[in-house]
Amino acid sequence: MIVLGYRFEPKLWAIIATTVSVFVFIELGKWQLSRADEKNARYEQLEQYAKEPAITLPEVLIKLEDFQYRDIEVRGEYLPEHTVYLDNKTYKGRAGYHVVTPLKIANSSLYVAINRGWIATGYDRTILPLIPETNEPVKVTGVVVSPESRALELSDKVLPVGKVWSNFDLQRYQEATGLKMQPIMVLQKDQAEDGLVRDWDKPDSGASKNIGYAVQWFSLAATAIIIFLVLNVRRKNSKS
Repeated sequence: MIVLGYRFEPKLWAIIATTVSVFVFIELGKWQLSRADEKNARYEQLEQYAKEPAITLPEVLIKLEDFQYRDIEVRGEYLPEHTVYLDNKTYKGRAGYHVVTPLKIANSSLYVAINRGWIATGYDRTILPLIPETNEPVKVTGVVVSPESRALELSDKVLPVGKVWSNFDLQRYQEATGLKMQPIMVLQKDQAEDGLVRDWDKPDSGASKNIGYAVQWFSLAATAIIIFLVLNVRRKNSKS
């Protein structure tokens, strides 16, 4: 094809390669936009949950997806002997732990993991900070999250030893303690006289990251088209 002294004669392989590349880039961009829509929808659901009153945690086994991100209320008694300290948790630049204690649900044989908040490590990491405990029944309100928290560790085949854990794994925790746990963790929100900080970060939707990725994929599609045109448009008298 010749237009205004220029000719456009792309090779078949160039047409195929460019078409496939542009198709893939556009589909990846569309997928990232769909992920952004999903995250926005979930965030709107979280905002709606935040406006609703706390619901009582059932005495029977539940499913995480039915309660995740909901505010719940649970009554029971702590088992401080099974408290674990999740390491490498920072608050305002200070190193510390998240303190997780199981709560025996009232009128139930089940337990639930309560993340009671953050506490500083102190100058001597061989000495764990003391947490005021109570043997009296308590009422805890908080938000339900997944009980799994992951950080770098060497192996997941050996049960953690001691009270300081790098990760919280519900199955491993049940094996270590012998307790039957609800498949959730509760981030405690109500205040208690225990010195723990419960300033939980409120996550944003995260959709902006996916939109950014989508823009990158669409830009790559446009770049592929431009490169294809530039490399295959030549002056009429130029040699191939």
